[in-house]
Amino acid sequence: MAELESLQPQPLWNYFEQICHVPRPSRKEARIIEYLTKFATGRGLKFVTDNSGNVLISKPATPGMENRKTVILQSHVDMVGESDPGVIHDFEKDPIYPVIQGEWVRSKKATTLGADDGIGIAAQIALLVSDDIAHGPVECLFTVDEETGMTGAFGLSSDILTGNILINLDSEDEGELFIGCAGGKDTLAGFTRKIVSVPTGSMAFKIDITGLTGGHSGDDINKGRANSIKLLNNFLSYSFRNFELNIHSITGGDKRNAIPRNASAIFTIPSVNVDKLLSYFEYYKTVVRKDFQNTDPNISLLLEEAALPSEVIDRSVCHRLIQALEDCPHGVIAMSRAISGLVETSTNLASVKLPNANTIEVATSQRSSVDSSLQEIANRVKIVFESAGAGVQQSQGYPGWAPNPDSEIVRITVSSYKKLFGIEPQVKAIHAGLECGLLLQKYPTMDMISIGPTLKDVHTPSERLHIGSVSKFWLLLLDVLKNIPVE
Repeated sequence: MAELESLQPQPLWNYFEQICHVPRPSRKEARIIEYLTKFATGRGLKFVTDNSGNVLISKPATPGMENRKTVILQSHVDMVGESDPGVIHDFEKDPIYPVIQGEWVRSKKATTLGADDGIGIAAQIALLVSDDIAHGPVECLFTVDEETGMTGAFGLSSDILTGNILINLDSEDEGELFIGCAGGKDTLAGFTRKIVSVPTGSMAFKIDITGLTGGHSGDDINKGRANSIKLLNNFLSYSFRNFELNIHSITGGDKRNAIPRNASAIFTIPSVNVDKLLSYFEYYKTVVRKDFQNTDPNISLLLEEAALPSEVIDRSVCHRLIQALEDCPHGVIAMSRAISGLVETSTNLASVKLPNANTIEVATSQRSSVDSSLQEIANRVKIVFESAGAGVQQSQGYPGWAPNPDSEIVRITVSSYKKLFGIEPQVKAIHAGLECGLLLQKYPTMDMISIGPTLKDVHTPSERLHIGSVSKFWLLLLDVLKNIPVE
């Protein structure tokens, strides 16, 4: 028996459960692409794939709707794979099993659910299989690698789509219609990991910072949640300057678009300073728990003795790394001057990793709805790391999507929402990145809107999908399609 078969609307929930069972982390989407192409073949639907791996499945209009404008429904097929420490889950191989918990659906294990954007995919497929839903010509676009680089949208051909109306199905707040989004850029720094012998008379310790709330680096960046890398670095920085700490290894965070939830380091200090270190740790732990008791109630700081390593990172490298992590901005940089309550510019200190024996890699991501501000904050982060002697690379970045509140599809969607639910929806922009900006570059006259059900804590193992909002999302989509005007 399928876990979600009792939920309505079916078959949308049925297809969502199927999609959860298909492994599809970013840049490893072969299985979901195969699922989609087999589905289209089995249904006799026309489909094409492009060189980037994007899939476009077309469905003719239902009888009597042939003269309506063609509508493109768009979602992305990849997902962010995050799990709690100790949870064994291979996102490239293992299925996700959704379960019902009260008003929500979430993963059975402590992993991301993949409703971002699995629920969008499910809505497209449910529409494609239907024979009782009124709609004009429909093109369902499934893009790859939205979460790590938007390479699917970057690589999309400028002649593959024939419609001029696009409904993006990647929003996460039911009752809110999105008509704009931020642009983004990634900044990656690399330090050379010079190694020296452990000083004589040293003891080793491991510090683990876990249990942070984390969240989406766009949607949640203004919620004041703790950054595990910043917390770890604060402790290391003080101990480096006061207790002669030497770092052996340091890691924290994972995905560039997630606020880091965990961080750890193995370090050594002279045995004569151990009591001072332990005393400071107890003080620091108390301060951190108090400072973040509202945003990160499950935060945990653990310090324990570790096996003494034979080598540590040279102190000059440690100093430059610690200083750069201290100077690197994180969080909201500016609020929008055009839309009240909207974050305009932000930056996320996302991860610290040791990809090989010779490198310490620090990943950050910047977002802004103002192009000049995006470049300014990206340059600021770049200068921080270059000044510390790191090599720095920056991604091509992706553009924002400028709002057009007077667009035809916005008017239709607002009217449908008011008619269906008796209240006015919120029409707004989002600080997160959507592919709409890139698609608009390829198709400059495209009329766009983004809708979706309510998701919480995406990009974290606490990700959950609100059941009741899915029904409203589905009803809204169907009513909008029914009211698309003639060509």
